[in-house]
Amino acid sequence: MEIWDLVNLKREVVGQHVRGTEMPPDAYHQVVHIWIRNSEGKYLMTQRSPAKKTCPLKWECVGGSVLQGESSLHAALREVREEVGIVLQPGDGKLVLTQVRDYADGARVNDINDVYLFEFSGGIPLADASTDEVIRACWASREEIGQLWRSGEMVSGIKDLSYFMDNPNGIFN
Repeated sequence: MEIWDLVNLKREVVGQHVRGTEMPPDAYHQVVHIWIRNSEGKYLMTQRSPAKKTCPLKWECVGGSVLQGESSLHAALREVREEVGIVLQPGDGKLVLTQVRDYADGARVNDINDVYLFEFSGGIPLADASTDEVIRACWASREEIGQLWRSGEMVSGIKDLSYFMDNPNGIFN
């Protein structure tokens, strides 16, 4: 059972929530998206397991929910370690965008999404991952990511991707 802190827009904890149950309309949960860039300027992309209930086999960056008592940064480091087996250091990344979303793809989500960019060059030790959420991972160029996006092969809820693709100061430029 996964438990999240419920927060208000100031990120003050207002309660707890069990994943999979209905969210109260006046509270938010925190999520993270983690973009990882290597020394060649390529980004880590992961393919979701066919067993995932939502968006099976779609491509995305690493991401997930902030658990009860965690900071956003701690959740980002944990999600990367769990999903792809990479151990990142807090100083190797930075928070680059925060989005408040009431809805995503027509469904109420009530989340505060922190988007991080980390620098990491090395292999992808997928065998060291502690979950089976990801079946494949690769390094992709900005152009390759754009092709995945345009072809519909990416998770559509990754709204930060369009921000980065279209923003001249975004991480893909």
